[in-house]
Amino acid sequence: MITDNVNALSQMANTVRRRDVQMIHDAGLGHVGGDLSATDILVTLYFGVLNIDPLHPQAPDRDRFILSKGHCAGALYTTLAHAGFFSVDELSTFVQPLSRLNGHPDRKKVPGIETNTGPLGHGLPVGVGSALAAKMTGKPWRVFVLTGDGELQEGSNWEAAMSAAHFQLDNLTVIVDRNRLQQGDLTEHTMHLDPLADKWRAFGWSVREVDGHNHEQLLSTFTSLPLEQGKPSCIIAHTHKGKGVSFMQDNVAWHHRVPNEKELAIALKELEEEVL
Repeated sequence: MITDNVNALSQMANTVRRRDVQMIHDAGLGHVGGDLSATDILVTLYFGVLNIDPLHPQAPDRDRFILSKGHCAGALYTTLAHAGFFSVDELSTFVQPLSRLNGHPDRKKVPGIETNTGPLGHGLPVGVGSALAAKMTGKPWRVFVLTGDGELQEGSNWEAAMSAAHFQLDNLTVIVDRNRLQQGDLTEHTMHLDPLADKWRAFGWSVREVDGHNHEQLLSTFTSLPLEQGKPSCIIAHTHKGKGVSFMQDNVAWHHRVPNEKELAIALKELEEEVL
């Protein structure tokens, strides 16, 4: 599934967005705003970067991806399904009784999920452990962790960041979904994160800022990792919550809201027009 075709990545991202919006509407539950901000990052990783095999999701030397912002499981499930980890038809069971597609990802139920996430601030510590294990055993796998920006207000992330730099984990990459919105308000109104890049550098990381919706920039950055030998990499991906849907984009109300029938029709139409 690996491709360096930027147009193909863009088309797939749009497919994932449309399916995600439909899925959340049908389920009556989900975090559509954050899903749409992270979609381009997920699609670029799964279709252009990660060393993974959907037919062998537990292959020992596979790259590891951890969705630390686990409430955006909808975007990850939709990407995994289109990447071939399970049937796209199963997406219709999202958060339904007895479905394995829970509101937060479960590694014991869903192929392609590396660790259970939901409580924020847990993904990076797990990623550090996984990257350290690869270093200690001489294994080739890389570890990618996608965090929300509001999630960085959790102190566990900075303990993990300090450890990663200490152990020189240049096989570890953190991608920050920097949409500047969290549940209820702007991140900067809740707790100042800026100057965010300087904070990561102060913790011993190599940092690059990119447009998180530009597949060419994302692909070029991900395929040039590590950014610096002997240092973990932090990619600050500037994104828009609700990307691609006019009434959702940059609107904090869509952190955890479900589109009604009228809103769904508008969203699908706008997303369809985006690829024409």
